[in-house]
Amino acid sequence: METFLYNKKFVKNADYTVWMGFPQKYEFAMSALGYLWLFNIIDEIDDINVERICSDTPIIGRNLPNLFGFSMSFDFDFLNVFSILEKYNIPLRSCDREKPLVFAGGPVVTANPEPYKDIFDFFIIGDGEEVNKKVVETCKIFKNYSKKEILSELSKIDGVYVPYISKSVVKITKRLENCLYTPILSDEAFFKNTFIIEMERGCANRCGFCLASYLNLPLRSVPNEELIKAVDLGLNYTNKLAFLGAEVSAHPYFEEVCSYISQKIKLGINIEMNFSSLRVDAITENVVKTLVLAGQKNITLAIEAGSEKLRKVINKNISEEQIFNAVKVASLNGLRGIKFYGMLGLPTETSEDIVSLIHLAKRIKAENKNLDITFGFSSFVPKPHTPFQWCGRENTKSLENKCKFLQKEFHKIGVNIQLPSVKWDYWQAVLSRGDADFTEFLIKSYKLGGKLGAFKSSVKEYSIDADYYAYNNISFDKELPWDFIEIKPGKKFLIQENKRLMS
Repeated sequence: METFLYNKKFVKNADYTVWMGFPQKYEFAMSALGYLWLFNIIDEIDDINVERICSDTPIIGRNLPNLFGFSMSFDFDFLNVFSILEKYNIPLRSCDREKPLVFAGGPVVTANPEPYKDIFDFFIIGDGEEVNKKVVETCKIFKNYSKKEILSELSKIDGVYVPYISKSVVKITKRLENCLYTPILSDEAFFKNTFIIEMERGCANRCGFCLASYLNLPLRSVPNEELIKAVDLGLNYTNKLAFLGAEVSAHPYFEEVCSYISQKIKLGINIEMNFSSLRVDAITENVVKTLVLAGQKNITLAIEAGSEKLRKVINKNISEEQIFNAVKVASLNGLRGIKFYGMLGLPTETSEDIVSLIHLAKRIKAENKNLDITFGFSSFVPKPHTPFQWCGRENTKSLENKCKFLQKEFHKIGVNIQLPSVKWDYWQAVLSRGDADFTEFLIKSYKLGGKLGAFKSSVKEYSIDADYYAYNNISFDKELPWDFIEIKPGKKFLIQENKRLMS
């Protein structure tokens, strides 16, 4: 069952149709705030019919839309994009279709659209709230024109990249004067009937590897009064709240929002509240007590690395003392578990840094026997538009050996550990730093089933040096596939940051 939080018109006599594609299952689409908000914006245009299409959506009739947009949040989303297109007999290559027009937005293609430039007709680069609406309205106005003519018009819109027409494109950055929140609640969503509120966009920490931080600079916070209004609106429909942001606890009014919710709970209002993750130095007694009052039993803290030396390299300037203080506050105020998030294979990482992780986990476990302690890891993937975009990834075999070592040592001290699939992370790195030569490789990988073996077979067939994209340290003076996308603070600043952090 779905509950619309806006004035939904279920019947429109419109002759222009837009499909909003989400390359995952319905349950995940209904917990994707950005995707739902863009759908809401287009749905409120009177003379447009819009449908949500997920990877498990049954075929909805024979007529194709005029415009088909996809949200791409993860590098492997292209596999489900291809599957959805084929489900409706839509050719995968842009050159093989006149209609519908097919486009993509989201962090994957904002960072680097080049691997997909022969798949999609155009891309939305950056924040999409205003650009998507302009795109849809422009396409409708010129609906009877040729594809070439429509794309020419779209290339004039700021934030739209049309391959082979646009020379450069400036990423759109929106001011957060208003609050984004869940416009449609669903009891089949991954986060069932949860009202998600965006607190901020960007992150002031600027960790050297972090795409979410650099892609969303500058840090923008939603005004406190807008957050409170959103909380009150959500509570009219559900008791489940979730706050979204790369660093929600850095919001200038984070404590005030927690206190506001705490007061409501103390007045007898049943509220369940969740945060994606919290800063170590933002764990206060007030915050933890609010979380416990709202039924949260566990929190996630991103520490990234086990040693202060390596944390300084990545710009994660938190001390061991701050980590243990956060754990103490969490334990004393009623939380039952903490998950620490870390990353393996970071630039300059040594065996001493790996051992530091074990020492850290051992001490936390010894001093907090009442807490359920888990360490979860990913492995470093170089991302465009970050200071570490020039850094090659560590060899897969070496990373697998580190994982085996950590698993063995964590088992000894009785701490739960979740390890990454470093083989899949390797291919994520290939895709992240890929270029316009990838078209046939991507299609073949999909056709062969999209598993690890499919990627291996495809790179051999098309003579793509995958190791180059994943492992190579790139020189600062080399032109990168994504350099034509203008994202502040710019390449010169990223080079300076790389030199500062790696020195």
